[in-house]
Amino acid sequence: MWEKLQNIFRIPELKRRILFTLGMLAVYRLGSHVPTAGVDVQALTSYFKQQQNTLFGLYDLFAGGNFQNATIFALGIMPYISASIILQLLGAVIPYFEKLQKEGEEGRKKITQYTRYGTVALAMVQAYGTSILLQSFNNQFPTPIVPNPGLGFQLLTVLTLTSGTIFVMWLGEQITERGIGNGISLIIFIGIIARFPNDLINTARALVGGDLSPFVAVLLGAMMIGVIASVIVMTQAQRKIPVQYAKRIVGRKMYGGQNTHIPLRVNTAGVIPIIFAQSIIVFPSTLASFFPNSEVMQSLNQIFMPGNWLYIVLYSVIIVFFTYFYTAIVLNPVDLADNMKKYGGFIPGIRPGRKTSEYIDRVLTRITLPGAVFLALIAVLPDILIRRFNVPFYFGGTSLLIVVGVALDTLQQIESHLLMRHYDGFMKKGKIKARRW
Repeated sequence: MWEKLQNIFRIPELKRRILFTLGMLAVYRLGSHVPTAGVDVQALTSYFKQQQNTLFGLYDLFAGGNFQNATIFALGIMPYISASIILQLLGAVIPYFEKLQKEGEEGRKKITQYTRYGTVALAMVQAYGTSILLQSFNNQFPTPIVPNPGLGFQLLTVLTLTSGTIFVMWLGEQITERGIGNGISLIIFIGIIARFPNDLINTARALVGGDLSPFVAVLLGAMMIGVIASVIVMTQAQRKIPVQYAKRIVGRKMYGGQNTHIPLRVNTAGVIPIIFAQSIIVFPSTLASFFPNSEVMQSLNQIFMPGNWLYIVLYSVIIVFFTYFYTAIVLNPVDLADNMKKYGGFIPGIRPGRKTSEYIDRVLTRITLPGAVFLALIAVLPDILIRRFNVPFYFGGTSLLIVVGVALDTLQQIESHLLMRHYDGFMKKGKIKARRW
């Protein structure tokens, strides 16, 4: 393994890309320590310790902890992700965006441009909402979070947070073009793993204080290794549908006659179903946080408290639903069947056209079920560990899927550079198969 790591820095282009990526990520982490003007960060941090199971806690996960510290990157990359998802969903219902998705490179450029415009618009709206939200916290604490509220604070917050989001988006695009890996995914990745040192410190304190026994700690370590291995397996698992292309003679040349396959992933939707489901399931807790004196809202908050069986069941059902919903959007069996028929391809034993689309849809429905159930298990795992076993850190769920997926994608790109220049990859047999969430 050490020799393989040395090979990485023997390739000038790969070395340059990796160093550039590390430099851009370092800039992002430096910006994560620059606070927004006019906010009492200590008072805000103490408030967010009570909001881990609300929409604020979910948003802070993707912002890499910047939201609870009110830094210039408080909005993180979430406006860009939201704009990307919106355009992807529009492609399934609006013919214009569907046409752009099928136009190849030119269509992707236009979609990217629209995504940037959407990011700026969403960032401005969210920044204004954040300024109003921060000012509203003044009524809930003796120490005001915003010492000088008003129009000036709102305008300054909108300008600061929108500029921060645009800069983070630019960093992500630069990493994608001139670095290694997907820039947007790496920014989220580095924000998540930045929390690991605190988790290790909390675990050590729990061991020293007797809150966590050494035996339980060893069992948790073994379980974590097993869970990570299962996430890797499910991330890479796929069902290959064989496809044959008939021979065609064009002029004096013969085309086709080859055998290939359609790789249908068990987890086609990636981490998106958990994000959607978590946004819905934590809404009652978020709403209850605005009405601390209401008995009805606090009772509702107790019902949807993470770790309760009703919460776990509803959360799992919503994840399964969104897994099928999002898979149906990103992978259309009818389009696959039409493209195969257009280029003379067919599945052995299946008629081209409608029969092929029905077969693909049936296979996709079957293999999506274990993927959806696995996503639900991974999503509820942190709540069970924290509530039932007093684990002093958050393990599983959205963060684990993102970390594993981004790590596989980055390793796959590094391996591609090594194999292209006749170096051995990270594995002696086979290749690393990555996915983008």
